[in-house]
Amino acid sequence: MYENGYGGFMDDYRRLADRIADDIATGRLRPGERLPPQRAFARRRGIAGSTAGRVYGELVRRGLVVGEVGRGTFVRAAHPAPGGRALAEPALGSTAARGGATVNLELNYPSAPGQSELLAPALAPLLRPDVLTEALRPAPAAGTPEARSAVAGLLATPGWRPDPDGVLFAGNARQAIAASLASLVRPGGRVGVEALTYPLVKEIAVRLGITLVPLAMDRDGLRPDALAAAHRTAPLSALYVQPTLHNPTSVTMGEERKRELARVIRELGVPVVEDRIWSFLMDATDATDTADAGEPLAARVPELAHVVDGLSKRVAPGLTVGFLVVPPDRAEAVAAAVRSGGWSAGRFALEAGMRWVEDGTVARLVAAKRLDAARRQRLLARELAEFGGAVRSDPYAYYAWWELPASWRADTFTAAAAVHGIAVTPGSAFAVGPQRAPDAVRLGLASAPEADLERALRTLAAIARRGRTGR
Repeated sequence: MYENGYGGFMDDYRRLADRIADDIATGRLRPGERLPPQRAFARRRGIAGSTAGRVYGELVRRGLVVGEVGRGTFVRAAHPAPGGRALAEPALGSTAARGGATVNLELNYPSAPGQSELLAPALAPLLRPDVLTEALRPAPAAGTPEARSAVAGLLATPGWRPDPDGVLFAGNARQAIAASLASLVRPGGRVGVEALTYPLVKEIAVRLGITLVPLAMDRDGLRPDALAAAHRTAPLSALYVQPTLHNPTSVTMGEERKRELARVIRELGVPVVEDRIWSFLMDATDATDTADAGEPLAARVPELAHVVDGLSKRVAPGLTVGFLVVPPDRAEAVAAAVRSGGWSAGRFALEAGMRWVEDGTVARLVAAKRLDAARRQRLLARELAEFGGAVRSDPYAYYAWWELPASWRADTFTAAAAVHGIAVTPGSAFAVGPQRAPDAVRLGLASAPEADLERALRTLAAIARRGRTGR
């Protein structure tokens, strides 16, 4: 257990968090190492228990540690640079002394071959002084009629086409989620989420002062009876859900599950924030029906659905725009939330993104990334074949959910992977509520070069095998 004597009373919890962050960055605190319970930490430092809680909360916010109820707080396997900045580039792991850089399976940014060459031509016209002057002005949440029409076409599926009057724009999809929830839920309100959810939704909830209510899932996704039961306990102000290529499990709801969930949503009158950021990977030409193609839940409850999507995964994370599709009668309320939160899209990014949509660049990138994801899924299936159904994924997905062998805990496996220079995300990052976090890890397949990904998967299989057999 980690102990360090800083001595004295420190009323600035951020300074104490900074010093622990430095210990993590320099390796004094190693991946998987357990921090003391908060009470013990407070007693040794001579600080209030509430201050200790704020220190630990700050470390969690920075992504440096993960807390698991009943088990403790552990240093994450892949950690940011000194100062607690969010991980932006693959960091050096414990193999650095041998010259081996970390293979980062936490990050998940897909990139197609020749992507920059595809993107560059649409940017050239924006650099003309007269065009650039206009492109550098603020963009309204409603964008332009042309942009709304282009996005409606981009997001359309065989069974659903958004109303352009309900299309809004934010800086990115995370901000689109925040704006949707801020417009629907007052501080103190309850929002239903899948028991495993997108980690940043937990941070958004903290910032908005709302409570996330974990809802049970099964192999088909969110269970409608869990939604109904939670609403009976105390009314839910909204539901956040990922029906298509759920992150982290890759589950896509089938037609029957979507129909039943939509029925319960309509009966309860609960607004829905539907996250479709990965849905572009579903290829309608291979589908047997619109549900298989990832038809949105919004097609069944258009009067209650707030659909979130964006360009970051389709195009690139560095220049992105978030999309919202809301019932037209709610457009002004959501636009007001975008403005008040400071979540507006930049006009330059909006102009560039719409040019890429209209000239076919986005469609070409999407086609390339579908093929890339399929290749990476084949690598995954081959290298982890011996673990069978414990590795849950989808042929279209850029990630997989691995329920570890019984001899492994998620935190110790994550630490063992880090020793070999591989960063994975433990199940606790996705878990909501006080229940014990699953002993599972998410493997992000998109960012690492394929050769590195293959080696990393082979190494992870060997690590899991040693733990299972005791060798």
